[in-house]
Amino acid sequence: MSELEIPKQEEPAKLRIYIGAAPGVGKTYRMLEHAHQLLKQGVDVVIGLVETHGRAETAALIQDLEVIPQKEITYRSVTLREMDLDGILARHPHTCIVDELAHTNVPGSRHRKRYEDVLELLDAGINVMTAVNIQHLETLNDAVSRSASTQIRETVSDSFLKRANEVVNVDITVEELRSRLREGKIYTSEKVEQALANFFRKGNLNMLRELALRTTAEQVGSAAALYRRTQGLEQAPLPEKVMVCLSSRPGVERLLRVGARVAGRLATNWYAVYVETPNKDLRHDDPEGFARLEEYERMARELGAQVITLKGKSVSDVLIDFAQQENISHVVFGQSARSRFDILLRGSVINRFLAEMREATVQVVPLRHDKK
Repeated sequence: MSELEIPKQEEPAKLRIYIGAAPGVGKTYRMLEHAHQLLKQGVDVVIGLVETHGRAETAALIQDLEVIPQKEITYRSVTLREMDLDGILARHPHTCIVDELAHTNVPGSRHRKRYEDVLELLDAGINVMTAVNIQHLETLNDAVSRSASTQIRETVSDSFLKRANEVVNVDITVEELRSRLREGKIYTSEKVEQALANFFRKGNLNMLRELALRTTAEQVGSAAALYRRTQGLEQAPLPEKVMVCLSSRPGVERLLRVGARVAGRLATNWYAVYVETPNKDLRHDDPEGFARLEEYERMARELGAQVITLKGKSVSDVLIDFAQQENISHVVFGQSARSRFDILLRGSVINRFLAEMREATVQVVPLRHDKK
């Protein structure tokens, strides 16, 4: 009797992300160059979507590559074009190129964000190469908005970055990037001076470049640490743990971004914790606050948090108990909206927590209304 053949388990599809500090550094160009290399090796590679932004050198690289036609979607009597996810799935290539990762799809699409389309392609066994600028990472939203003096509305969850098998930082000097802008290689001539004075300021570009380099290094470091642990190459230390304390106030998005960023640097899990008290029924007493809380919980999950809802009479006691049970090492609070006199008179959750959890690192973040 012959032995049963055990079928080989297919390897998961691979994701490569090209990151850049700003538009025009050459992410799409580099990605298409690699696509041509794969094509020469006989790999079945197609373009799911590429935006050339009128750049001739980028458009030239699309030649000889199969392009999946975009589909048309009518929204509010306007015909718009989107990447044809079903068309790519039906074609099922070995590798698919998907540009503009942070794009928000037209309402009515299967997924809200393009990176969710990419996740479906990966789940279907299709390798993906994609590109994104560093300012679109969700946890960097506040820092970039302050530096660039503009609101970044299109974002990608940091948890998506963790899914990548490889992150490639496409880096050029600030002077070279500004020269490309002046030469009309990034924007049309009428937009150049405004861009140089705003987003493409030297200080802002230096900050973005540093963030891109740091993010790539963190991703490589996290992957290396995970490999060492799984291969038994080092003894795993007591893991750091991060807790973000949720409330229904406006602006809590900022706490979540800070918490996710801290957890990313520590390469650890994190919690988003909300405490329900018996004297307040948020759903009925504050419907707007309840809706905000639901949105915060959705965002926390997208950023990789485990969302925890606890119940108790004292918010501070419940948070302290949870932090002690889970050995929380880093805590993120929102700054209290109460007056200093009221805090002195009645005490505060933060002060009580600090008194009991002396070993934890506590970060208090000012809250502001997020205009997104």
